[in-house]
Amino acid sequence: QVQLVESGGGLVQAGGSLRLSCVVSGRTFSGYHMGWFRQSPGKEREFVAAINWSGVTTAYADFVKGRFTISRDNGKNTVYLGMDSLKPEDTAVYYCAARSGPWSNMGLKRNYDYWGQGTQVTVSS
Repeated sequence: QVQLVESGGGLVQAGGSLRLSCVVSGRTFSGYHMGWFRQSPGKEREFVAAINWSGVTTAYADFVKGRFTISRDNGKNTVYLGMDSLKPEDTAVYYCAARSGPWSNMGLKRNYDYWGQGTQVTVSS
């Protein structure tokens, strides 16, 4: 059984920064591509960013390009989401997810095998 545990969320002012972490246990971390999604109240869970198993390839939603950075440390079984220039509209619960399949259509929730419980990010104006 694979477990994902996010941390690092919190309350930050607009323009500020946060770094989220997601620790994966239970299987070989480097065997998974990883993604970050977010969900605001009343909205669908949406794709934020993804990183392939080696960390060489990344993908981002247009609304976070240039502000967020996804990275991973396979030695620590951890994927990160660095978030800069935060906006109130970035307020959401952020989830990490693991995918054992091929690197394709990483923006689709149904392509991920395991999910974390989420961490709340609140950006005040």
